Amino acid sequence: MRVLVWQWGRFGAGPRVAVDFASAFNALPGTDAVLSLAAGAEILHGAQRPRCELLVHTYAGVPGYLGRLLRAPLFVPWLTRQVRALAPSVALCAMPGPLDLLMLAALRRAGVPCAVTVHDADLHPGDGYPMQMRLQQQLVRQADAVVTLSDHVRRGVEAQGLAQGKPMLSASLPPYMLPEPAPPPRAHGGKLRLLSFGRLLPYKGLDILAEALSRVLPRDDVEVRVIGRGPESAPLDALRRLPGVSVENRWVPEEEVATLLAWADALVLSHTEASQSGVAAAAVAAGRWVVVTRVGGLPEQVAGARFAAVCEPNTESLTTALRSLLDKPADTGPAPVLAHWAQSVTTLAAELERTLVGPGAQSP
Repeated sequence: MRVLVWQWGRFGAGPRVAVDFASAFNALPGTDAVLSLAAGAEILHGAQRPRCELLVHTYAGVPGYLGRLLRAPLFVPWLTRQVRALAPSVALCAMPGPLDLLMLAALRRAGVPCAVTVHDADLHPGDGYPMQMRLQQQLVRQADAVVTLSDHVRRGVEAQGLAQGKPMLSASLPPYMLPEPAPPPRAHGGKLRLLSFGRLLPYKGLDILAEALSRVLPRDDVEVRVIGRGPESAPLDALRRLPGVSVENRWVPEEEVATLLAWADALVLSHTEASQSGVAAAAVAAGRWVVVTRVGGLPEQVAGARFAAVCEPNTESLTTALRSLLDKPADTGPAPVLAHWAQSVTTLAAELERTLVGPGAQSP
């Protein structure tokens, strides 16, 4: 079976998820993957440039997006020819984007069934782009199957009634693999290093984090970094005022992510709502301690991880979880086992083949 994996975002987690899915499919016996990314994707300009069989020039800004839509009568036939040349058995959208309906039209012309990966059933406060949910709903309605990355999102999609009659497949977020294993937490012998990493948006619970840290700090043996990009806010100002806390409101390039994960002893996810989190998946894969709140699919992601703690999304519970890290000795256990991710991809490939490719599969 040949899987065409596509994601046409230029920045952020989308291209990384597509690359990791394609790499995982290629590692399976009897399965190979071809990858389609935006020509301007940040991940293509790093030191470890992934192999990409179909580069697509997308757009920059609203005028470019509208121009691409106006050129759809020329773009879709071109895309159809490219898809036919690659000859995939099935296609997988790794993360929905604004131009995916054009890819779906090309796949239909080429006779290739497709599955769409839904990361969020509903938008989080301050997240997303205009018309995102409406476009995603159209994509799900026209796809042949739906893939969700947590039971929480699966239930949300089912509640919306978008996938009636379609196969509902399950997978998990790819773990962010470090170029080389990081030392165990606290092996450096210095201060406890806490990291809050990701988009600095309201649903990330930065107000709860600030209040919890105010009850723990000041301490000479703790260092906290809050890093990501988002609108300036009162919680960020509160975090900046705390001793031992630094706030870096900036975009984090793809190649810096591994450095940040290796620096941290523990990742703190203080979300007030969530679907699932790439940061949580990365923390578990990198062998970092991780504290997550009991919201959305976060507890699912860290279930069974011996270095994970789940707390309630409130100040008191998060404070208790943070204090539990203070006296935690250096971790000398074995490196984390990524068997869950490998099994997830193996199962997904088998389900794609059974439901969309093999005998009795739904016809596109």
